[in-house]
Amino acid sequence: MRLGLLSDVHGNRIALAAVLEDMPPVDALVCAGDVVGYGPWPAECVATLRERDVTTVSGNHDRAVADGTGFRFNAMADAGVTYAREALDDDALAWLAALPDRRLVADGRVAVAHGHPDDRDRYTYPDDFSGDLIERAADRLGVDPGVDGGVDALVLGHTHVQGHRTFDEGVVVNPGSVGQPRDGDPRAAYAVLDVAEREVEERRVGYDVERVAEAVADAGLPERIGSRLFEGE
Repeated sequence: MRLGLLSDVHGNRIALAAVLEDMPPVDALVCAGDVVGYGPWPAECVATLRERDVTTVSGNHDRAVADGTGFRFNAMADAGVTYAREALDDDALAWLAALPDRRLVADGRVAVAHGHPDDRDRYTYPDDFSGDLIERAADRLGVDPGVDGGVDALVLGHTHVQGHRTFDEGVVVNPGSVGQPRDGDPRAAYAVLDVAEREVEERRVGYDVERVAEAVADAGLPERIGSRLFEGE
C-alpha cells in the first residue's frame, strides 16, 4: 500500500491544490493535522479533505478552532483561529471537533498523530525521531509495534519540518507542511509512504506564494502570515 502523506495545511488552498495535483498514484491520503489556522481558506481546505475522504487527525489549531480557544501567546496564530471560526459553518466545525488525536491506517500498520505520541502538543523534530516513538504510539493505540502485522510506521506533523528516519522498529516520517513550511524551503511539502517496504519519498512542489500573500492581506490577517511563506519559515 502507498499512502500520500499531508500535514499542516493551515488554510492554504493554493498550496493544497498544488500538492494534490503533484501527488503520484497512491492508495489513500492521510493528513497529520492542522487543516486550518493561519491561512485565508479554512473552509475550502476542510471541504477538500472531506470530499477526498482524507483520513485526518486533529492538530492543535484544529482543536483551538473547534473548541473556541485561542493562542494568546501568539498573535498570528490567534488571528488565524478567530478567522477560521468565523469562516467555518457548524458542519465543518463539528467535523474538526470529531477528529481524533491519533489513529491507525493501512490495516493497523501505520499510526498517525500530530505531535508526540505521549503529548499531542509536543514538537518532535526529525533529530528526535526514534524507534521508541513507534512503540509509544502503538501502546497509546492499544496495539503491538511491528509484531504480526502491528504498527511499523508513524506519521507526525506539528513542526512543519520535513524528514524521516528508519529504525529496526519501522519508519518515522513528518511529511512537512503543505501550507506553511518552516525548514527554509518555501515549496509545499508532502511525502509518499510505501507501507510494505517501509520506504518514504519526500516531495516538494512550488505554488503561487504571491497569490496567497495577497489573499492573507485581503482577509485582514497579519501580514507576516503571508510574508513568511516566501522564506519557508
